[in-house]
Amino acid sequence: MVKKLSLNIVLLILLIFSSGKADAQYDKQQFFYRGQHLLFEGRYQQAIDNFNKLIQLDPTLHEAYFFRGIGKYNLGDFMGARTDFDRAIAIHPIFTMAYHYRAITYSRLGEYEKALEDLQEAIDLRPGYNGLYFSRGVTYLLSQQFELAEQDFNRFIRHEPRVSEAYLNRGACYLYLKDTVKALHDYDTAVLLNKFDPEGYIRRSRVYAMQEQYPAALQDLDQALSLDPENSFAYFNRALIRYNQNDLNGALADLEKVLQEDPGNALTLYNRALIRTQIGDYNNALEDYDRVISINPNNVLAYYNRAALFIQMERYRDAMQDYDKAIELYPDFANAYMNRSFVKNRLGLFAAAELDYRVAQDKVNDYKSRLGDTTTYSAFADTTQRFDRLLALDADFAKKDFNNELLQYRDVDIRLKPLYKLLSGPAENTIALEQRYYYEDLEKFLLRQSIPVSLFSNEPETNPERIEFQKEQIEKMMQGEGDSPDLYFVRGILDFQSKLFNASLASYNRAIEKDPENVFYYINRAALQSEMIDFISSMENNVQILTLDQAGTTRTRVQEQGRHQYDYSGAINDLEKAAMLAPDFAHIYYNLGNLYCLSGDFPRSITNYTKALELYPYLAEAYYNRGLIQIYLKEKEKGCMDISTAGELGIQDAYSVIKKFCVTDE
Repeated sequence: MVKKLSLNIVLLILLIFSSGKADAQYDKQQFFYRGQHLLFEGRYQQAIDNFNKLIQLDPTLHEAYFFRGIGKYNLGDFMGARTDFDRAIAIHPIFTMAYHYRAITYSRLGEYEKALEDLQEAIDLRPGYNGLYFSRGVTYLLSQQFELAEQDFNRFIRHEPRVSEAYLNRGACYLYLKDTVKALHDYDTAVLLNKFDPEGYIRRSRVYAMQEQYPAALQDLDQALSLDPENSFAYFNRALIRYNQNDLNGALADLEKVLQEDPGNALTLYNRALIRTQIGDYNNALEDYDRVISINPNNVLAYYNRAALFIQMERYRDAMQDYDKAIELYPDFANAYMNRSFVKNRLGLFAAAELDYRVAQDKVNDYKSRLGDTTTYSAFADTTQRFDRLLALDADFAKKDFNNELLQYRDVDIRLKPLYKLLSGPAENTIALEQRYYYEDLEKFLLRQSIPVSLFSNEPETNPERIEFQKEQIEKMMQGEGDSPDLYFVRGILDFQSKLFNASLASYNRAIEKDPENVFYYINRAALQSEMIDFISSMENNVQILTLDQAGTTRTRVQEQGRHQYDYSGAINDLEKAAMLAPDFAHIYYNLGNLYCLSGDFPRSITNYTKALELYPYLAEAYYNRGLIQIYLKEKEKGCMDISTAGELGIQDAYSVIKKFCVTDE
């Protein structure tokens, strides 16, 4: 099992402002060197911001795209990184490092053929660069071309004999090629070269375990954990060793360590369920099996072993249902027929029990007749196998029904970016001047207001004393100027920011009565109505959120945690009216996208976000929210690219989403 391959991008310094670029402006140099420095410090979002500015100054600078791609890669935004490497290569077709790192990115995305093509291109351009052979070896290993991987690692080691990672990866090749002697030798060498890397000890311990040298395996894992006390992979492996030595309590303690880090790890939950069953902790074992099945509903062994647990608990009908499911998933599962026959006998279903027994015997006999035909016989017909063993990370079943990686992502709630609305406060200065949204009617409207008002997504910090002072001033103006709709509107804003929702609504209603053609009044009233719904739902612990859940990285839902269904139609009607009055105002369509999403109308939500972006291509929140909806619609690549663009435009939350829901670790 290859846990971690050395695919991390190593930063390098390029002299982009060489003699051929002596005319580069100082600010370009400043952004470049600052961005590069931030990359070295691991401050990737800030680095991306600097390279964004550099690209705005000079969109032909291929190195800026390259380094921005490195920043995105390190934030887990592989598709965004690939796009930037594409741009760098398009500008400079013989840029070796861009091919190299695009290949690494392709490899992380599981596109091994494209990765190998890029690596070959890079090798053709720079055949003496050993790092290319290392990366190609990793790609061959990931694509299960073990002989070719071994050849590349051999070449790399001849020229770079003191790189421990090369021996770790070549050792993995040898294991897949069933040569444990060579694998052990490489792991020994890796440990000698870097005594402070826990990975070498972990890899070597697994070879010792295969050879049933359990004390040596435990010693290596103890050493790994002394170097890295939070290493979940080491705890998982030590649990397996302890289990094989009949140290069930020790194995449980190690599995608990893994689950503290990752409570939703199905493989660990499955193994803990097996051990809990063995020690008679049936209720807790049942909870573990239930959780495993909720994560992986097609997990045949979980059903099979939960059925055995139900038998221990004398819950025979539940056991029969689980055996039914196991057989449905794997019709050749002879043991499941055998055990279901036992259950049916207990329930007095003697004829059905006899039939199951005969089916099981037939499958066993068929299995025995086909022992030489590895393409057709099923291991699940082999009654000599035990199916209640703990699963290791490299077990065939683990690969099929669990994540290949030890740690799975936790359930997480991802909130939509909020609605835009007009509020009291100075304009935000987070967007580059040339990217700012300019809408003439909005600018004119803002200029005529009696207090500073701007368009906001997130509410600005408010000073209650300042808000009260502004309210007093507005009241005085209203006494002097009469029923000005703008004054009602501003009073509505101030009441809204004071969370006086009913008073705010009354003011907005009065403003619209006096001027029913003012688009901005409708926008704010719609935002207020939505805010009132969210406030009520939060009081009832029933916040409507867009949720991406553990059951599948391509599945989201609009989740209601209570029983109420909230109606956004009033707010939607206001925004539709606004769109009729101002069909070219981008933020109306963004807000409609949000409300249609919360109402469960995802296609219309997508349509409105797209319309907003057509009018204003730099509306980062629209990319972010549309990306979440596209993931829900199982258009994962489109969704992740949208979220990548949102991150590029400054939404830092985007990279957390990408890491959790867009990354496919191989």
